[in-house]
Amino acid sequence: MQAKEWHVLRAVLAAGIMSFSGVLIETSMNVTFPELMHEFSTTANGIQWVTTGYLLAIAVIVPVSAFLIRNFAPRRLFIIANLAFILGVLTDAFAPSLGVLLVGRVLQGIGTGIALPLMFHIILTKSPSDRRGVMMGIGTMTTSIAPAIGPTYGGVLLNSLGWRAIFWFLIVLLVISLVMGLTSMPIESVEKTENFALPAFITLGLGLGLLLIAIEKMSLLWIIIALVVLVIYFQFNKRQPLLRLSILRNRKFNAFLYSFLVYQAILLGLSFILPNYLQLGMHVSATAAGLFMFPGAVIGSVLAPISGRLLDRVGATKPILTGVTIATIALLLMAGLFGQLHFWLLMAVHMLLMVGIGLSYANLMTITLATLPAADNADGNSILNTLTQFIGASATAVVAQIFASAVAAHANTGVVRGSQLGVVVLAVLVVVSLVVFIINRPQK
Repeated sequence: MQAKEWHVLRAVLAAGIMSFSGVLIETSMNVTFPELMHEFSTTANGIQWVTTGYLLAIAVIVPVSAFLIRNFAPRRLFIIANLAFILGVLTDAFAPSLGVLLVGRVLQGIGTGIALPLMFHIILTKSPSDRRGVMMGIGTMTTSIAPAIGPTYGGVLLNSLGWRAIFWFLIVLLVISLVMGLTSMPIESVEKTENFALPAFITLGLGLGLLLIAIEKMSLLWIIIALVVLVIYFQFNKRQPLLRLSILRNRKFNAFLYSFLVYQAILLGLSFILPNYLQLGMHVSATAAGLFMFPGAVIGSVLAPISGRLLDRVGATKPILTGVTIATIALLLMAGLFGQLHFWLLMAVHMLLMVGIGLSYANLMTITLATLPAADNADGNSILNTLTQFIGASATAVVAQIFASAVAAHANTGVVRGSQLGVVVLAVLVVVSLVVFIINRPQK
């Protein structure tokens, strides 16, 4: 199967399906944590590495994407990513232990870590500028909807066919993605113009891994060790750049990047908090906990491309400011009234939150990358996606630690206390995000 010319929408969807599949597994596994803790005889802190290990693999691979995109053809990168993902899914479908399960998750992280920046690179370089907002909306829709659909998908399959079915059903999606990619991306020749910055890559990956362990353990010693390794990375990166970190001197880029990263923390943090709270605190089934997230998923899915179209027509400020404001109100309501909200009211607040995210999530990514010159697109894309995955992993680790600590300290009320405190942390982040965006909002 070979395309003679670019079919941009199909290519974006092909890479998007892979990214969607990665996030879908990541969030659907949260519903299975009580089952996995029993089957593999581990704790909540141990089992959360099913998510954080995957996110860490992406965070390590994504920085390499700038080098890969500059030196290899998109079609070749897409094939490598897809095959790595399929191998990871098959590994987890047969995993006899937690260790093997984590190996499969790392392979899936490698596939997603290549596919995600590749999708946005295709949008930025192959789509017309007057349709870039809509294309970015379609692209981000594939990843933003997955955290909400994941618990529904995981809960239904867990109760009907067992947790391994979560992986089996995705084989079909990945094969469809592979066919779409092969028939939409032409064979292109790309001349390799630089050598790979291996020392910078190793120290960055090690530094991010150690920093994530430090966050998970809440350990000052591990934080110091991680920072030392990251300082070494900065020195290696100066000699032979893996990423152009000079991009981070751009104040607008940093401001919009923060707001975008807050949404990633919210999506991944709530995908851990809410399913576990519903099952352990409200004593609902895994299926009900999963279905709880579904209405919000539909809202986010519908609004993502619509919000991109609004950006193309009226600019970025109105849809983003409206979205961030709605998301802030929703999270403040959830944080303040968490223990008093019954199942349906909590679902309504979550739906309101997804309205806000749907209006602004994709557009925040668009304007963040739009602050950079075209020559810095690949590096900006890599930095954004690296931090996105790392923040997602960190948010999951932090809320899991808060949750586990509260449960250990308060036998009867720990689930409610831990869940509410996790939501409070996310609410503080989004309030700061609203202030930052108002100060730095685009004038045109």
